[in-house]
Amino acid sequence: MCPDSSDQQQDLPPSERYAASRKRAEFSKTELGKFSARLRFPMDPFQLEAAEQLEEGHAVLVAAPTGAGKTVVAEFAIHLALSQGKKAFYTTPIKALSNQKYTDLVATYGQEKVGLLTGDTSRNPEAQIVVMTTEVLRNMLYADSTALENLGYVIMDEVHYLADRFRGAVWEEVIIHLPESVQVVALSATVSNAEEFGAWLDTVRGSTSVIVSEHRPVPLWQHVLVGKELYDLFSMTGDKIPTTQVNPELVQLAERARRDIQPNDWGRPGSRGRNRQRTRNGRRQGDRRQSDRRGSFESSRPPRKDLRVSRPQMVRALSREGLLPCITFIFSRNGCAAAVEQCLNAGLDLTTGSEKNQILETVDRAASVLAEQDRDALDFWGFRDGLRRGFAAHHAGLLPLFKEIVEELFAEGLIKVVFATETLALGINMPARTVVIEKLVKFDGESHKDITPGEYTQLTGRAGRRGIDVEGHAVVLWQPGLDPGAVAGLAARRTYPLNSSFKPTYNMSVNLLARFGRERARNILESSFAQFQADRSVVGLAQEVQRQERSLAGYEESMQCHLGDFTEYARLRHELSKAEKAASRSRNRVQRRAIMESLNNLAVGDIIDIQGGRHLGTSVVVSAAGNPTNPRVGVVTGKGQLRRISTDELDEPIVPFAGVELPRKLMTKSPKHRKNIAGWMYGAIGHQRPPISGGKQPVGFRYKDEHDLARVEELRAELHAHPCHGCPERENHQTWANRWQKLRAETDKNIAKIQGRTNTIARTFDRIINLLTDFGYVEHDEVTEPGQSLRRIYGDRDLLVSMLLQSGLMDSMAPEDLAGLAALLVFESSMEDQIFQPAMPTEALQEALDIVDEHWYNLQAAERHADLSVTDQPHPGLVWPIVRWVRGHELLASLTGTDMAAGDFIRWARQVMDLLDQLASLDDAHPDLARRCRRAKDLVNRGIVAYSSAIRLPDESHDDYNAIEELDLDQ
Repeated sequence: MCPDSSDQQQDLPPSERYAASRKRAEFSKTELGKFSARLRFPMDPFQLEAAEQLEEGHAVLVAAPTGAGKTVVAEFAIHLALSQGKKAFYTTPIKALSNQKYTDLVATYGQEKVGLLTGDTSRNPEAQIVVMTTEVLRNMLYADSTALENLGYVIMDEVHYLADRFRGAVWEEVIIHLPESVQVVALSATVSNAEEFGAWLDTVRGSTSVIVSEHRPVPLWQHVLVGKELYDLFSMTGDKIPTTQVNPELVQLAERARRDIQPNDWGRPGSRGRNRQRTRNGRRQGDRRQSDRRGSFESSRPPRKDLRVSRPQMVRALSREGLLPCITFIFSRNGCAAAVEQCLNAGLDLTTGSEKNQILETVDRAASVLAEQDRDALDFWGFRDGLRRGFAAHHAGLLPLFKEIVEELFAEGLIKVVFATETLALGINMPARTVVIEKLVKFDGESHKDITPGEYTQLTGRAGRRGIDVEGHAVVLWQPGLDPGAVAGLAARRTYPLNSSFKPTYNMSVNLLARFGRERARNILESSFAQFQADRSVVGLAQEVQRQERSLAGYEESMQCHLGDFTEYARLRHELSKAEKAASRSRNRVQRRAIMESLNNLAVGDIIDIQGGRHLGTSVVVSAAGNPTNPRVGVVTGKGQLRRISTDELDEPIVPFAGVELPRKLMTKSPKHRKNIAGWMYGAIGHQRPPISGGKQPVGFRYKDEHDLARVEELRAELHAHPCHGCPERENHQTWANRWQKLRAETDKNIAKIQGRTNTIARTFDRIINLLTDFGYVEHDEVTEPGQSLRRIYGDRDLLVSMLLQSGLMDSMAPEDLAGLAALLVFESSMEDQIFQPAMPTEALQEALDIVDEHWYNLQAAERHADLSVTDQPHPGLVWPIVRWVRGHELLASLTGTDMAAGDFIRWARQVMDLLDQLASLDDAHPDLARRCRRAKDLVNRGIVAYSSAIRLPDESHDDYNAIEELDLDQ
């Protein structure tokens, strides 16, 4: 440890002062001593401990709260690398964080010593310090890049990101594949199982020290904003120190609010409030004070709307308490934009005249690259006005340029309130004095769920700026039904578990096979953190199975029968029950198959009558079933409504009774066009009425339950003939048999779990290799020529892209069509509109759409057969915007007819460029395709997209954004 300072040693005896002086002199000669002497502040104990372990040659895992100063450990690793003449790589999960860290390191070490590598940027890649996204390092490892030579240290920032289900596996790949000589510095938020993660690092990386600190340099105070009043979440001691008990005032408020919304004697919620109170004898009271059981008096309770707080009221309350600047987390992009608008409409203005001038100067300088028409399309003037008055939104759909402006102004203290989605909590460094959480429920894409303690910790971790604030503040806004105890539970549990999301992909598997062979690849996968966690869980399951087996033996003894084998009798009885249920389900199953067949037979233009559960009436088909195993048919009803029907919504098979010819391109999102479709439908049927439903069943389905019924009778006969059937204690024995059967089923499930968790990752890898063998990418465990191409294609649809490449689809496509095809292959929609297949902008893309669908259908069928995760179906929602863009249209015109935000379009455009880059990297096998892909990328990479792909350095003007080197490695 660092010796005590001289100020602390003045009272020591001379001998001890001399020893301490010698110790300081020795410490000053160490690299840690030299490093700490340059700092403007003394190092914290956890920083010193981690640095000492690094200097001794150990890898380190540092888990500490946001803002605790973990990056000091990373900076010391860089110091060690420079002093040893080695390289240091600094990896981050996202490009924005890489860009920010690059700028910070350039300010410290100068541009000549620092490089940057992301998927679209390569700057000084041979530097001694290189900042990069983790995907880039993973790709370097697979490619045996020469850049790995003389690499001494790898800093993995935000390593808890490996729990991310989409990209977390990359962290584990890197940790597993890094050369043994490289020291890993893993920086994580405080996680509850840091020791477990450290134990895995110790297994795969060698000696690893785990340093955990739960101390926040800036204390965090918890509050709830109720109406205009800010309440402490926890009660205080006499010395104003928070306890672990919930503030009793909040508890009383919550109870009062709960009673106010309870139905009372009048059957209406809230009528116990003002002017609707009743006495015990039933008479109504006006706004008079009532006595409670203790004889005290209180005025009638305020209506619950008085407890809620609007966004402008929230800003006023925080400003009054001196708690600005703040970040308010709203789990909705539209909510963030609406919040800014509400504050502006309320006349709020948080900036001084000089601050306004600084803001406008920064905004106008940064936005000088925007064309005038782009400014109008992006509502630049509204964005600018909000910034001028101290307000901004920040979310993934925001234009990257706008996000950069917000981040820069907020860091300078010029923006006072930012309304943000939770993506900000995982992004760049933007601390505030206060963090506000508007609601404790969020939509996860499927349903609304309560936020977890880990998410609460991550969000509130932004509160409190080190070196600026003496304390940070977390504020939860009051909502109807809010439970202060639940909020306290979230705030008290300040850690969350780190669980692996690792699973082999096609690209990963073929790279491992090519580099290491099948057996060694399996061993590598078995060393993943995912398998490490699975193996640890097996220990507890095995102990549970042993306990259950002992209980089963006792049950068997209790159900013994003197007339025969009661175990056999109980089995027959159980089989009979199952057979009877199966017979009753048989007819429903056949009926469901008939409904599925009828939906698959429907074509666009068919006119049908939908009675079933939804009673949509006469409707016309506008989109065919798509997936035969889960058909979902799009229809327009007689009222001009766009609906989707599936097997779950029909009681019987459905057949068309008429038809109408519809245009090839149906603009079903337009209400006016849907009315036209309904009109065409009625014109086709005239006065013809749909047939009476019932009895419609496609040919080929016949109900045959003779086998099921025969099996039931056979089991009944066996049961009655069994000796135990006549036992007078039969039902008592059966009680124990029922317990035995239930416990046997639970035990078998646990045994299956043990078997399933043993070598899980390796067995998935085997299934992938077998499927790749079937498709010709692997032969006798050797990677074939198509497999070599797959090694360089990354993404969620990597194998599908490779299949299309091998099919020859891209051989003659023009650059414009290649851009459209890449858009089809990268885009994922959050909306449930995948059944709609719009006409494509070119004939080549129209043909490509059919070919892509055919290959995807074959691939997903093979994946289901192999028990693998199914590749998502390609979605055409990005094709038209990208094709319009590459044709030179402006941003607003490119997005016509879509609900896509400008920031989302640019994010997807980057992914299109990434895929085109990957295909262009195959120039050795497909030189002409590589040339056309590079041209397609150039067409996409223009205007605001090109600017958003650049990084801004402190000494660079915005006019230099086109001067960017390309990097073949993907991000």
